Amino acid sequence: MPFEDGIARLIGHRGRRVVMLASGDPFWFGAGTSVTRHLSPGEWTAHPAPSSFALAAARLGWGLEDCTCLGLHAAPFGRLRPHIARGRRAIVLVRDGAAVGGLAAYLDAAGFGASALHVLEALGGPRERIRHTTAATMAFDDIAHPVAVGIVFDGAGAVMPQAGLSDDWFAHDGQITKSPIRAVTLAALAPKPGESLWDIGAGSGSIGISWLLAHPSTRATAFEADPVRTRRIVDNAATLGVDRLVVVEGRAPECLDTQACPDAVFVGGGLSEALLRALWPRVEQGARIVANAVTLESEALLTQWQAAQGEPDADRGGAGGADRDATRLARAVSGGAMDVSGMIVAGFGFNTAADAAALRAALAAAQQGLPPVEALAAPDDKQGLPGEIAALLGLPLITVDPAALTAASPVTRSPVSLAVRGTGSVAEAAALAAAGQGARLLTLRHISPCRRATCAIAQGFRP
Repeated sequence: MPFEDGIARLIGHRGRRVVMLASGDPFWFGAGTSVTRHLSPGEWTAHPAPSSFALAAARLGWGLEDCTCLGLHAAPFGRLRPHIARGRRAIVLVRDGAAVGGLAAYLDAAGFGASALHVLEALGGPRERIRHTTAATMAFDDIAHPVAVGIVFDGAGAVMPQAGLSDDWFAHDGQITKSPIRAVTLAALAPKPGESLWDIGAGSGSIGISWLLAHPSTRATAFEADPVRTRRIVDNAATLGVDRLVVVEGRAPECLDTQACPDAVFVGGGLSEALLRALWPRVEQGARIVANAVTLESEALLTQWQAAQGEPDADRGGAGGADRDATRLARAVSGGAMDVSGMIVAGFGFNTAADAAALRAALAAAQQGLPPVEALAAPDDKQGLPGEIAALLGLPLITVDPAALTAASPVTRSPVSLAVRGTGSVAEAAALAAAGQGARLLTLRHISPCRRATCAIAQGFRP
């Protein structure tokens, strides 16, 4: 031990006729793949015997299809955590007799000391022995190797949900994607077997950990600049049974350069235009992005970026396939401190050559894919055309004075609009001013086909 140290000695006999003996089936939590990955097809032949799991199930009378089977020779006991539930069964292989004591102590500390342990030594050989105890009372000090343990879980400890983990399962300092938003985020990320994730600005690691819990073949890398949070992420991953989470201490985008392209990217913290620019080549290779905006500024950045970049077309998805050819910029308020039921307002800007058709066309373009607007807004000296449309649609018209227009913070910066009206976009400023304090843009200004009118849509927030 460690087992890996013997591989080079074994491969040193390459080209000779060599027999390697391994217990049970070497290709089920055994030594098989540790060796064959160093060899070419045709260089080896396997003759498997009944596996340790099959022998244990046969002695205990358990159906293997209804058991969790894990090899914990060199893995932490925490990998059991997602599988622990009262009445469920597991068969685990451990390194030696001392490891059985460690396993019992782990279960007892987790509140499952009442779990029945069946200690199975040297199965299938002349030294075979089977003894029974519980995790809380396990006191055997003469357990022989090789050893397997059959477990029937029992006790008053907390059972880990398979989905929808509450925030209490994670150690954190407040920087965590909270449970309801985490569910929405995971739905947008849509993890699939074998896929990899970048969790950028990982905080507590809740998104990367949840991704890994979705399937045992998924992979994830968490990027976090704060060293205290980095250590906390490692601890959270080990506690929740996904110690395979790779944690990188560093600030994005600088720490991303040497990483292989993922299938999905989550931006939980540190959202910036520089980061989006660094991520966009990965999108063009087939990755999908989900970013949670926690400020109005980051919300505006995402809206502006999506409007400027659009969705990559299917041809640019490359070898990733049809389900990986799109970018998802999912915007969500992660703190739960805001009620998003405020009024939705469409704001207009237009020149003297515009007519009602131009405003209607701009409104239709802006409103595509959004909820219905509840009011229209326009500068107070240009009420005529917006008033006509408001009357046709049965909506109120909110007029905005010059001071309110210049006080708003639109995303678009039109030099003409700045010179004439003192704001980068009349449509965006009118929508934001009319929607009220704390409003956000749902879409940047859209320009009518005749280019004589613009429309933007904003939504107010109520604390």
